[in-house]
Amino acid sequence: MTLIKSISGIRGTIGGTTGDTLNPLDIVKFTSAYASFIPRKTGKIVVGRDGRISGPMVRDVVCGTLVGMGFDVIDIGYASTPTTELAVRMSEADGGIIITASHNPRQWNALKLLNSEGEFLTAADGQRVLEIAENEDFSYAEVDKLGHVTVDNSFDDRHIQSVVDLRLVDVDAIRQARFTVCVDSINSVGGIILPKLLERLGVGYTFLNRDVTGDFAHNPEPLEKNLQGIMTEMKSGKYNLGIVVDPDVDRLAFICEDGTMFGEEYTLVSVADYVLSQTPGNTVSNLSSTRALRDVTRKRGGVYTAAAVGEVNVTTKMKEVNAVIGGEGNGGVIYPESHYGRDALVGIALFLTSLAKKGCKVSELRSQFPDYQIAKNRIDLTPETDVDAILVKVKEMFAQDPTAQVNDIDGVKIDFPDRWVHLRKSNTEPIIRVYSEAATMEAADEIGKKLMQVVYDMQ
Repeated sequence: MTLIKSISGIRGTIGGTTGDTLNPLDIVKFTSAYASFIPRKTGKIVVGRDGRISGPMVRDVVCGTLVGMGFDVIDIGYASTPTTELAVRMSEADGGIIITASHNPRQWNALKLLNSEGEFLTAADGQRVLEIAENEDFSYAEVDKLGHVTVDNSFDDRHIQSVVDLRLVDVDAIRQARFTVCVDSINSVGGIILPKLLERLGVGYTFLNRDVTGDFAHNPEPLEKNLQGIMTEMKSGKYNLGIVVDPDVDRLAFICEDGTMFGEEYTLVSVADYVLSQTPGNTVSNLSSTRALRDVTRKRGGVYTAAAVGEVNVTTKMKEVNAVIGGEGNGGVIYPESHYGRDALVGIALFLTSLAKKGCKVSELRSQFPDYQIAKNRIDLTPETDVDAILVKVKEMFAQDPTAQVNDIDGVKIDFPDRWVHLRKSNTEPIIRVYSEAATMEAADEIGKKLMQVVYDMQ
């Protein structure tokens, strides 16, 4: 059983004892702390949730706690993470809570905490919420000052309208292309909102795993090893494109018309290339993302900057460098003209516009970008694992190598002229992630496994 408190929110497995899992008592504690922290202006908080089995239980506890703290709750029901983010802004709420564990398996759930801009709390603000939670310094409302719950199901349509209204989304071009797509929405909220988006764009579609049961048909992280079902379906030759989202629809991966992976790392690269072709400027991604974005940005005359892993770290850096687009190599597209949050709907609309205007196959579009291979490995943590000692050891290994650039703002990343490797503790799971990239998968695996062995030797 696990409970993780990080910049990605309060995340844990359902069931078990207090303090060790995401259970009703801990949900009350962290929701109360958030309500105590958030500046009160309108007295409204938005709550949305993905399709997880535990969602109704967590929602009831969250909404009841917020009412007890004197806040009026706008319950938007089943909603993607970007929809909830936009709903905060559109309703002029003081903040929002997204009930989702994103790509984690079915036994997980989480509270993602938003400010009044519909953006994730900064690391400092998140730390303050954790401090309030640990002190349990809460003051609940008297009976005449209790809040109320209002259900509002309008935000899917408002989200979609905001997407089709974007300057670089060409609905007419998409309609004229007469695309047919296959979508895997992993038995969560993508099965509700994506058909509406595709219909607005004039795209024909077939869905896999559309029913919102929360009983995910496969591991919900949109990696190639988990997507054999849609990859096989795509080989039928009936579709121009395959689309895969995670349970809260902030990550996006594409499948080529021949059933091969476009590559989740290249979701952001391809969308950014289109945006940069129309709006020259700077880009940002995290340290664990492909170098291809750097290459595309420089080719278009912009400046690329890397940020620590975590959406709030990326958006903070994007604001600092005035980036026109950014995101994460896990398939997260952040387009500031819409909002500062990963949004698969925005990514789909921009990608389809680019594809329609270029008039090429998806596989042909993929071939236009620098070709890097990235290996994504993980090591489960044990109670005895000393992550800090491991990071020190890794830095020492490469300290005297003149070809290596060492970056320790988030774990340890070692950059070589022709490859890189990044080792860091996950914000969302009890694991160490080891990502590595090179010109070939063999070279990427080689450097990645070298660092993995260091971890194994120290466990």
